[in-house]
Amino acid sequence: MTVAQLIEPLELTLLTPQTSLEREVTGGCVCDLLSFVMARGDAGMAWITVQTHLNVIAVASLHEFSCVIVAEGSAVEPETLAKATEEDIPVLRSALSEYTLSGRLYALGVR
Repeated sequence: MTVAQLIEPLELTLLTPQTSLEREVTGGCVCDLLSFVMARGDAGMAWITVQTHLNVIAVASLHEFSCVIVAEGSAVEPETLAKATEEDIPVLRSALSEYTLSGRLYALGVR
């Protein structure tokens, strides 16, 4: 499954339109503690979080995550989006909770 295929079923809005949506999503991570994500992240993961600062993109890039999904309709700083575009990390937003997003991601077959 690609990032593009997540947009409709997860009710996502793409915040970084110049990034590639063809990355494969091979797993998921739901966490707001950066050190935890850094210790357990794997390439290809879709990361669901409410964190929106620059360090999120640094961690996503370090682990080669497929995308960052911002839950709860959280606002994302312009600097974060600019860095995400530079690193080609899609950032998407949803009004849904982290819990609901993770359940839908799992139901789509992402384990």
